[in-house]
Amino acid sequence: MTTPRALSGAEREAILPEELLSRIAVFRGQALEITELSGGLTNRNFKIVTSSGAYVLRLSSAESLELSVDRDNEHANTRLAAESGAGAPVIDYLPDASVLVIGFLEGTTFTDESFQIPGNIPRVARAVRRLHDGPRFVNDFNMFDIQAGYQEKVITRGYKIPADYLDFAPKVAQIKTAFAFTEEGTVPCNNDLLAGNFIDTGDDIRLIDYEYSGNNDACFELGNIWSECHLGEEQLEELVTAYYGVRRESRLARARLQALMSQYGWTLWASIQDATSSIDFDFWSWGLEKYERARATFSSPEFDALVTRAQQAD
Repeated sequence: MTTPRALSGAEREAILPEELLSRIAVFRGQALEITELSGGLTNRNFKIVTSSGAYVLRLSSAESLELSVDRDNEHANTRLAAESGAGAPVIDYLPDASVLVIGFLEGTTFTDESFQIPGNIPRVARAVRRLHDGPRFVNDFNMFDIQAGYQEKVITRGYKIPADYLDFAPKVAQIKTAFAFTEEGTVPCNNDLLAGNFIDTGDDIRLIDYEYSGNNDACFELGNIWSECHLGEEQLEELVTAYYGVRRESRLARARLQALMSQYGWTLWASIQDATSSIDFDFWSWGLEKYERARATFSSPEFDALVTRAQQAD
């Protein structure tokens, strides 16, 4: 999944004490080989190998509560994603310890460059479709609501925000109104499919990490992939067309506008993380990169054309 880092004995006991590991049935009485996986901005992930198999233990931080992450929802939706055939099997869950254990997926973790390999984008579309066609999740996710909640928290608590951030509120309202014309309902979405959350097992592509999962507009998933994986316009067209099986102008425009909303909303996610997280990471610069891309689209003549296309039936 990602490159492991071996833990020293002292690190292991401090981070994953024996008492905690003994509460997980598949680890009890087993010799454990534990390595930490890279990645994860709201949690730590460990690959644990036993005589019976390999697993990933996800240890979540309390700080993620600031981001409105519900770990019970994550657990339930991870199980449902596994049922759909899109995710990894759930092995155990300790809510009081913020621990989720899933099966380790043997395969290659995607990078942004993986999307440049011919044939991979249609495979990604099939994997996403498998998730979306599966059992509905236990909660909903709507970036308009998420962004508004983050914004209230940022302003109320005096966290940093780009100087002209609020100037684009009227354009957010335009997008929301346009979407109402061609609403097609919601499907179970991961909502956070950056490249590292795609695992190529050889036979197919599986999707991991359901922290932000919930029933959502399929075009948010597609647009967010485009944004997070830094794809080009032609690749978005290929992804959306492969997903729907036919070129749909309104869905292309909707995916682009949902990508814009993801950039605008995740900017505030970064602001909250910058103010509250103990993780050694430059969240503010990460968020500003998202915001500069959002600002460019909001300010472009293309914006009005996208809004028009998004509300036209096709």
